[in-house]
Amino acid sequence: MSADLRAHRAPAPPLPRRVRIGYGLGSLCTGTFATVPGLILLYYLTNILAVPAAVAGAAVFLPKAWDVLINPLVGVVSDRSRLRGGPRRPFLLAGACTLPPLFALLFAAPPLRGASAAGYVAVVFLLAATAYAVFQVPYVTMPAEMTEDPVERGRILGWRVGFLGVAILLSGALAPALAQADGGSPASYRLMGAAVAVLLAVGMFGAWFTTRWAPRAVRSESEPSLRAQLATARSHRPFLHLAGMWTLQALAVGVMLAGVQYFATYTLGSPTAVTPLFACLIGPLVLFMPLWSGLSRRWGVKNAQWAASLLFLAGALLLALTPTAGAGLGYAAVAVVGVAYAGLQLLPLTMLADTLAADAARTGKRRAATFTGLWTAAETLAFALGAGVFALVLAVTGFRSSDADHRVAQPDAALTGITAGMSVLPAVLTAASLWLLHRYREDPAGAAAPGPVSVSVPVPSEPPRQEENNTRVD
Repeated sequence: MSADLRAHRAPAPPLPRRVRIGYGLGSLCTGTFATVPGLILLYYLTNILAVPAAVAGAAVFLPKAWDVLINPLVGVVSDRSRLRGGPRRPFLLAGACTLPPLFALLFAAPPLRGASAAGYVAVVFLLAATAYAVFQVPYVTMPAEMTEDPVERGRILGWRVGFLGVAILLSGALAPALAQADGGSPASYRLMGAAVAVLLAVGMFGAWFTTRWAPRAVRSESEPSLRAQLATARSHRPFLHLAGMWTLQALAVGVMLAGVQYFATYTLGSPTAVTPLFACLIGPLVLFMPLWSGLSRRWGVKNAQWAASLLFLAGALLLALTPTAGAGLGYAAVAVVGVAYAGLQLLPLTMLADTLAADAARTGKRRAATFTGLWTAAETLAFALGAGVFALVLAVTGFRSSDADHRVAQPDAALTGITAGMSVLPAVLTAASLWLLHRYREDPAGAAAPGPVSVSVPVPSEPPRQEENNTRVD
């Protein structure tokens, strides 16, 4: 088709509202599975199943580290898929059928203790992480393929971000409350696992069902192997610096999430304090995200990211004073961290979208699947490593594991380690990320001016290649 005809071709019609809302429902899965294991699983192992801290850390970390390998593989298989229903939706269905029951089994609290309990949890968590990858990798690729219109992608992703906030708030408040409802008994953890599994199923099946009406305007393609994907990333310095910055900050958040239940139990003196603590951490996510969006338009996204990073650093350091200043300061410091976390959830993704838009404009290649797959794998690994790092802090400082029926007193060194792991360590990681943020440079060849939030990748202007009868993709 000639350039003149392309220039005068009518724009693609907007997506049906049910598609936008239904796609957003998938974030009930991504937000919940990213939050609950990081918040509860390590404590469940050390304080319910009597697993030594170092062993518990390995049981949490190794299955999620598997994501580094499985995520790119799922991307390649999905790209090459010729299954009925398109290259993405069959994978959404497969994940929806497997992840919820596996999550319930993860917290089934079998009659095992110590290393055998750790082995059970590690195997089930590995299977759950695989099922999550099967759903999540195609899911995050879909917005760039449903429409070429950046405004329409913004609408799609607005629903995704909204449901993400709901998922984090709901699962982060509900899961600890249910787990501690009966004094932290194995039965209460089973109930929590079943309830969260229902939430996962609602989001996953909802996204699969409603995207049947989504067109496929363009198809992203990933590199054929993990080695090729890494080679592509190494050649793109802005992406390397940005991904490195966010990996360190995600690690800091992961360490803090892993420590919240311990901080509530041993620093604040009440296991049930985890619910208000988490509310202080996540509550600002929805309230302050519009503020960070406005600041990114006024100051530029990179400057807004500097502000959010420094605020997170200050809040983490303030949290270290809780044992001497009291619980009030602890809650206030966590709220400051929560305000910063709202920016950290939004701004790096906005910078990623701008960076990849520039790459597409400069190279003419559609490499969204490659870069977003690597970004997702690094983020997942960082959150998983956060729990492992906090477990290492517990092990080094002499933390004593126990089961639900036999609580033990902790040595002073372990209590100090819990506070430092929750505060000083995340602050150090955030400080290290600032060097990479300083090194990050937007690509002047195609970087967009700061604007509305979009976490997908705009592509070069071409006519929407709508498939025949594409109003429904079965």
